Amino acid sequence: MIILAATPIGNLGDVTTRLVEALGAATVIASEDTRVTVHLLKALGIENRPKLISLHDHNERGKAAELVELARETDILVLSDAGMPTVSDPGFHLVDAAVAAGVTVTALPGPSAVLTALAVSGLPTDRFTFEGFLPRKHGERVGALRDLAAERRTMVFFESAKRLAASLTDLAATLGADRRVVVCRELTKFFEEVKRGTAAELAEWAAVGVKGEICVVVAGAEARVLDLETGVAEVHALVAAGARLKDAAADVSAASGLGKRDLYEAALTRKGPARSRNAEYPTLPNG
Repeated sequence: MIILAATPIGNLGDVTTRLVEALGAATVIASEDTRVTVHLLKALGIENRPKLISLHDHNERGKAAELVELARETDILVLSDAGMPTVSDPGFHLVDAAVAAGVTVTALPGPSAVLTALAVSGLPTDRFTFEGFLPRKHGERVGALRDLAAERRTMVFFESAKRLAASLTDLAATLGADRRVVVCRELTKFFEEVKRGTAAELAEWAAVGVKGEICVVVAGAEARVLDLETGVAEVHALVAAGARLKDAAADVSAASGLGKRDLYEAALTRKGPARSRNAEYPTLPNG
């Protein structure tokens, strides 16, 4: 079978008993970085020296089929550098191939930067979404944030220290300067820091420079109570700015809770402001 195993995200003391046992018994380990795995074995005093296979973002697709076939004969322990494989780390394509081939996949739970950051953030934990890393380029990053502007759930991101200030600045400009944000730095390590504030406050704080591994937790959008007339006015405003009617209705629906079809149909029958040349009012779709 294929065994996904979570490794410590910064504190060796967080290693689980099951992981130690698995490392001691493994004959094959597929590692994001084999050097990190060798260091982990030595740090834990494990004398077992299994066969190490490199499995990272650049070769996973090509190696997945080979590893799946090998897993029919022996267990393969899969490790990322920190945390659980497949979660913003290599492993997904391997698991996808294994599932398709009927090979058993199991996991050894353990440390998770996503859940640790969420737990200490002080933001709602009942519903959340993990968004991985934001795009590197400014324009793509702003576009990704705009897509999340109406997201009601708490959002968790990974971010590099060198891009943190730029990302927080874009977040403040896109989601609102007063959006509640928590930056978790170096979780479980000696210099762990949890910084809470508004998006604007934390963008200013990060501008002086931040080091370490970063998780950013962002409060979801607050529900807005709109009547239908106000909602339709907002749909018309978006269409006037160039949005398609269908997309505008969906955006206002997500932010307000009003029915998407109700907004669509009402916008069709009510006269809105002048539209941009690219805006279109399509015919009402079936269903």
